[in-house]
Amino acid sequence: MGEKQQPQDAGRQRLDKWLFFARMAKSRSLAQSYIQSGNVRVNGAPVRQPSHMVKIGDRLDISFERMDRILVVKASGDRRGPFEEAKLLYDDKTPPRAPGERLTLLEQAVREPGSGRPTKKERRALDRFMTESDDD
Repeated sequence: MGEKQQPQDAGRQRLDKWLFFARMAKSRSLAQSYIQSGNVRVNGAPVRQPSHMVKIGDRLDISFERMDRILVVKASGDRRGPFEEAKLLYDDKTPPRAPGERLTLLEQAVREPGSGRPTKKERRALDRFMTESDDD
């Protein structure tokens, strides 16, 4: 009777914890709010309970404001580690974006170097170039 029993739900984890450990949410409370607002589906069924248990092989459809992700759970997490460790918890089955698809606000904010308004570094280099050419 003194033996420890294996929990019946070995390999299972709370959905909010898993989202936090997989770096899909910045905090557990944010993960809970995503789930409660109906942005997460497990195996096609909408889930609104942060305590819903996910297991290996479950498919998660996550709809964030900036992206939609389709993930398959590969492992349960022990901690919120670096991205390299977190991406071992899932297989990303998100289809690639179509070329003509509209960019999100985050993607619009990121620009390629040299396009649009110059950065401070680029502007200083241009100023140096212009002052050197004026000395001729």
